[in-house]
Amino acid sequence: MTPVLEQAVLALRRRNPEEAARLADTALKADRSNLVAVEILGSALIELQKPEQALPALMKAARRSGDPVIEDLLARALFATGQTTEAIDQWRQATERRPPHPPAFLELSGALCAAGRYGEALGVLDQALGLMPKADGLRIALGHIHLKLNDRARARSAFEHVRAAAPGRRDAIVALAQLATIEGDYAEAAGLYRQALAKQPDDPPSRISLGKCLLELGRRDEGEAIIRRAIHDAPSFAPLAISALAGASHGRLFLRPSAALAFLRSALS
Repeated sequence: MTPVLEQAVLALRRRNPEEAARLADTALKADRSNLVAVEILGSALIELQKPEQALPALMKAARRSGDPVIEDLLARALFATGQTTEAIDQWRQATERRPPHPPAFLELSGALCAAGRYGEALGVLDQALGLMPKADGLRIALGHIHLKLNDRARARSAFEHVRAAAPGRRDAIVALAQLATIEGDYAEAAGLYRQALAKQPDDPPSRISLGKCLLELGRRDEGEAIIRRAIHDAPSFAPLAISALAGASHGRLFLRPSAALAFLRSALS
């Protein structure tokens, strides 16, 4: 890898897609066949919400290379520009490559779910897990589709499978907490959210969900304090917090969003 591309990779990791795109474009002008440069450029432009600008380079590289990473990025760019059918076809092509590229299966299943094609999405993930039985992220996604279909037993089986294989895996813990909430076991859900927050204390959705569980358990002061603190630290999650307060059986009902925001801020001002 050239020094310019090394800098581009570092910029992408540091969440500076503008710099990553500039450096990758420079590298690509020097070597039009450099797949690493195309990958970085495509990733950066998609992150910058400029997928249409990524399409020419990705299309050319995908035709030339048959690389599943490039094909996956091309499909993501197509999907982001509203070309759903073309994106799904591209993801299907990427999933046929060997060795398999897990993100292509994950993105394809997500696109199929978005189109309401849940049976096909399950089939994609079943195929992927047949090829990669230890791909826990794909199994978590499988569980979430079962949850969308209200097949709680299969969802729990998928989540528990991952948790048994990797007890510290946070997404499995959160998924089980969500399932426990749906089933009305707020004590179990609260315990699981606490475990998840021990691993990532600054996660606003988990903090708000924990607060809602405590409200459901009748622990209003504690639940409201957690939700208020979450919004103090992450104001953009105020709508989720208001929904949690209003939706809990022991929560609060506000006639106006402004009243809800005033309540959330009152103890922290």
